[in-house]
Amino acid sequence: MIKREAGFSLVELMITMVVFLLVIAVAASVFTGLITQFKQQSKISETNIEGIVGLEILRQDIGNAGYGLPWNGLVAYNEAATAPASNYNDNGNPPRAILSGNNTGINNSDYLVIKAINVAMNDQCKKWTTIKVAPFGSLPAPGNPRIWVPDRENVNKEDDGSTNNNVRVIVLSPGSTELNRRTLVTNGATFFTRYNNITSSPWPPADATETRIIYGVDPDTDLRMPFNRADYFIWTANVPQRCAPNTGVLEKAVVNQGDGRLTFLPLLDCVADMQVIYRRDTDGDGSIDNTTDDISALTTQQIRDQVQEVRAYILAHEGQYDRNFTYPNSTITVGEFGLGSNFNLAATIGTNWQNYRWKVYTMVVKPNNLR
Repeated sequence: MIKREAGFSLVELMITMVVFLLVIAVAASVFTGLITQFKQQSKISETNIEGIVGLEILRQDIGNAGYGLPWNGLVAYNEAATAPASNYNDNGNPPRAILSGNNTGINNSDYLVIKAINVAMNDQCKKWTTIKVAPFGSLPAPGNPRIWVPDRENVNKEDDGSTNNNVRVIVLSPGSTELNRRTLVTNGATFFTRYNNITSSPWPPADATETRIIYGVDPDTDLRMPFNRADYFIWTANVPQRCAPNTGVLEKAVVNQGDGRLTFLPLLDCVADMQVIYRRDTDGDGSIDNTTDDISALTTQQIRDQVQEVRAYILAHEGQYDRNFTYPNSTITVGEFGLGSNFNLAATIGTNWQNYRWKVYTMVVKPNNLR
């Protein structure tokens, strides 16, 4: 008897393999789409987080412009050591709290400079205290700086609770008139001291009616300027590959007290433009009557008296290149009031400009420390 063995024919196997390959291809296509979408959404979320964190730093620094700046009693000091930062130095003169270079950066973007004690990237520059003399009989005797509670709020305290009495500080005498207000206390040509020397002459007041203000400036470096300074601009070094052509990174660059060079802090990737507009009260009546994008001709006092509002506009794209997305307009307005720029994406970004999700971040800030 011959036993018959059943099995699959070659045709059946080929049909099965084709069906199997089709299923695999469809599944792979769906999976690839999901991965692409996930990657795109994750990059968009990353950009949004960067925008929230980075632009909040910018907003706070603009609001702090002028904080702790001396107005009178200035002696020789230095600021930035290299261009273009050195183009905005006030060496030896009363420092301008805020200024900018109009259309001086990449893609004719602006360059923004903020001068204030608390715009550096150390903890001590955000701390201050007061000092006044303590009566001793009929003569005033030097007192000690006021001590805050909790202890970590004191100028000479690190965040870990350790004590650093070598913190470099400046001392201001408040004064009561425009001629002596915020006078920088100096010892000859020296305009700073260490915290552990603050009770020695000439830093405490000699008059029992006067209270002086001590500002922490730098934790461990002798000062080249009696304040700190942060520059904001678009930088084209170390730009992520996901960014569109001819974009850069919005940087906060702090001028080092030691050598005048810059320490960079990247805030937002894929930035194509930044524009700054100032709203001013030029006649002192309390109402804004002028809008400009250039205050380079104003004096230090005019900036203090007139600038009521600072508006910053930043053009960047969310996420990365997306061939399935089409941005509708080739031109974007970066600014208001007829100022700023009409940014031409097609001309500046070039091919595939429409495959990026472009967005203009707008912030309106009232500087609260100019006066």
